[in-house]
Amino acid sequence: MNSLSMRWILFLVFLSGLFNNNPVNGDPGYWQQRISCQMNIDFDVKTHQYQGTQKLEYFNQSPDTLTRLYYHLYFNAFQEGSEMHEWNKRLPDPDFRILERLNDIDPEDAGFLRILTLTQDGELVVFKERRTILEVYLREPLPPGQSTTMDMTFLGQVPIQIRRSGRNSQEGVDYSMTQWYPKVCNYDRQGWHANPYIQREFYGVWGDYDVRISIDKRYILGGTGYLQNAQTIGYGYEDPSKPMKHQTGDKLTWQFYAPNVHDFAWAADTDYTHRKDTMDDGTVFHFLYLENKENQEAWSLLPEYMNKALAYINAKYGDYPYQQYSIIQGGDGGMEYPMATLITGNRPLTSLVGVSVHELMHSWYQGILATDEARFAWMDEGFTSYASSEVMDHLFENRVGNTRHVGSYRGYFGLVESGYEEPLTTYADHFLSNFAYGAASYNKGSIFLNQLGYVIGKEALDQTMLDYFYLWQFKHPTSRDFIRVAEKSSGLELDWYHDYWVSTTRTIDYGIDSVWSEAGQLGIRLSNVGTLPMPVDIAIKEANGRVLRITIPSDMMLGFKRQDAYFAGHYVAEEWPWTFPTYTLMVPGIKLEPGLEIYIDPSQRMADINPSNNQYLWQGE
Repeated sequence: MNSLSMRWILFLVFLSGLFNNNPVNGDPGYWQQRISCQMNIDFDVKTHQYQGTQKLEYFNQSPDTLTRLYYHLYFNAFQEGSEMHEWNKRLPDPDFRILERLNDIDPEDAGFLRILTLTQDGELVVFKERRTILEVYLREPLPPGQSTTMDMTFLGQVPIQIRRSGRNSQEGVDYSMTQWYPKVCNYDRQGWHANPYIQREFYGVWGDYDVRISIDKRYILGGTGYLQNAQTIGYGYEDPSKPMKHQTGDKLTWQFYAPNVHDFAWAADTDYTHRKDTMDDGTVFHFLYLENKENQEAWSLLPEYMNKALAYINAKYGDYPYQQYSIIQGGDGGMEYPMATLITGNRPLTSLVGVSVHELMHSWYQGILATDEARFAWMDEGFTSYASSEVMDHLFENRVGNTRHVGSYRGYFGLVESGYEEPLTTYADHFLSNFAYGAASYNKGSIFLNQLGYVIGKEALDQTMLDYFYLWQFKHPTSRDFIRVAEKSSGLELDWYHDYWVSTTRTIDYGIDSVWSEAGQLGIRLSNVGTLPMPVDIAIKEANGRVLRITIPSDMMLGFKRQDAYFAGHYVAEEWPWTFPTYTLMVPGIKLEPGLEIYIDPSQRMADINPSNNQYLWQGE
């Protein structure tokens, strides 16, 4: 641990001079784009339409000259015959919300985004709508190191609540405004990411948002960013107990400013209850929900749990960098956005805390680390699932060992047995079933981390999670970037683990072949029945209760785990060459006598698909 602690100190010193576009991890070729976005929205609650202006300053920090820009027009997916609609017709397990609500949808209930005018630095440009993608032909190419200003006017219509976005949710929330504006696509080291919107996952450009929303004065809003004009609109974000003042006119304009985010979401309802609480670390939490007799107690207790959760998360996964976070009732389940989440709110306490913790944890892996979710959905959903399970266990259970992640393993084993498994490299919207996407991204993605702790040790995994956050926050890391951090934290070679688990559907199956006594030594022959090589932990429990723990590294690791809280006091055996189907372990000083037990992976972190051959009990001849 001393070497890890010293590395951590040096690492923090390095971070003190690191800014968004500086070289990362010694890579002078790293870069990312940047925007500044101002929007003015005039919202009509009678027609559910809104007119908007957008001024987008686009900073080309790439080494390439750009001749085009692309925008997402997400609301165009919420129409009959859209790509979202047609893809769900083809799936064996379609999302019923999409099919039921898009089949024969009335025009006034559908969604759309229409671009009315668009200029570059004051000159009109040619553009083409490609369903959910807007292709813009720049009037003047944009060289490296230069910026350009795009001025746009647009018209949008809010669909009925279909998937994440929309109006009139099942719980009665009026507006869940997510994926609601023309959002510029990201351009990174792999080029443009102008993916049509089918139904899930997002990727954005870092920037500062200044958004003004004029809406019927009866509505209360919450979302991304800091409210700039609470006094002007007469609504007490500083003191929610104060009623709204009488206003002249029909509308109020709410102004939000959100620095260094990659998206902007908001929600609105006339009947929101608003509660504000300051957490122990100084972060202000806003809770906006439709209070009723069934959910009143759960929402009143939620701030206490979120305070405890945030303290644990800050210590384990890195400090939350914004001053505010909002938990807002809306949407159709739970969905994360920068500085805010929309969740369904009519839940018992444990469920309400669970969804809030999960979505808050997304602030780290989607909101702040901002991986391309379309390509690496498992790095967001899986990492969030792993961490939120740890947090929930801290809040409610305090269980020992791996039991907090049993649900992820159960889901992964079910995926393997189903025959529907696809590699984690599959793009989120291209999985051939919703089941395969969910089990892979959430469950197999979560196991990627928990099982990594088995390979390198729990302490090295914990250090990896902190190093990863502080090194890559406000950037766009890939899975290769993460595994490189893990290699530095552990001192082990790990590309084999990444490639097998992420790029293939191979499975793990180790077994105990035979056990014997020879010249005062206990002989154990192990076999690799599966197709994914791993290190192997062995626990030998003698009849007197003494336990000997031995780890057998894989030769591909070029080393071994030195500490592991879940396998404490282990000895290190000779490495197992990965091409060898069997391995013989000779253990001196242990007798083959009744009551002797041998276990492969006693911590149960290795995703072995056949645990039936992992245990041996000697009961005598």
